[in-house]
Amino acid sequence: MAMLNARWLETFTTLCQTRHFTRTADLLGMTQPGVSQHLRKLEEQIGQPLISRQGKSFALTPAGEAVLSVGQTRRHEEQMLREAIQTDAPDVGTVSIGCSGGFAMLLYPQILPLMQEAPRLSVRLEATPGDAILQGVLSRRFDLGIVERQPDHPRLDAVYLGEEPLCLLLPHTDTAEQIRFGDLEERGFIAHPDGFAYADELFSLNFPEEFRGSDRLHVRAFINQISQIPAAVAQGIGYTLLPRSGVDAFPLRHKVRIVPLPRIRRHGLWLIHELGRRMPSRLSGMMTVMKAVARTLAPTS
Repeated sequence: MAMLNARWLETFTTLCQTRHFTRTADLLGMTQPGVSQHLRKLEEQIGQPLISRQGKSFALTPAGEAVLSVGQTRRHEEQMLREAIQTDAPDVGTVSIGCSGGFAMLLYPQILPLMQEAPRLSVRLEATPGDAILQGVLSRRFDLGIVERQPDHPRLDAVYLGEEPLCLLLPHTDTAEQIRFGDLEERGFIAHPDGFAYADELFSLNFPEEFRGSDRLHVRAFINQISQIPAAVAQGIGYTLLPRSGVDAFPLRHKVRIVPLPRIRRHGLWLIHELGRRMPSRLSGMMTVMKAVARTLAPTS
């Protein structure tokens, strides 16, 4: 069956509402024969009668009841569409965001006060890898994203928010001022999906003579839950490598220590969105919050 003719469907839905051909014609600016013609054409398209005439009144057939349900649903959807188009309030609508796990853990508590003040604001925050963030913004799965590199894509716009350092974490009880690579190997690496790439970046800079690649590291444990990665470090089991956002988001932050290294490796923080898209006002407030969180990730000394 072809898609139902929208005009015929609206005429039928109005007829069911008024239960009167003449009144329907007046409401729609039509003639009574025009209303009858729309009904007949819709019945021909459906292939079944939609009403059963009873003198000057009529009753709906089972097919008519089903078509009326479609007409009422379409009316409701069109009303919602009109409201969405006409309403551009900062506290109404849905905002979807993609970012790293660490940034998400810092951002989420800052979003909650906005949601408390705006009951009609919905937020979907998803921690996901950088490539998925890029694709999500391109497909409008995400309105906004945070990535570590400026994207090279013609349909994406990016705003530089700053940068965060990669951090070497030890237990707070470990007060050694200078750390040798051999000391770290004795402790063992608390590994995670991004940790090996972080090791290649940071250790190549600081231990070029001793470090022979992340595949040679002494791995003590592996976990992919960012909130739990520093937990083993806090209990003195090993060391790990995380961006500053992942460190600051750890609930027991006071039980771990960021160890200063001679050379610091930093990752950028880029706020991305679709280029040329008219930004709803609800996104402006969210972008302000995201920028504020990024400012807290100042490089460590």
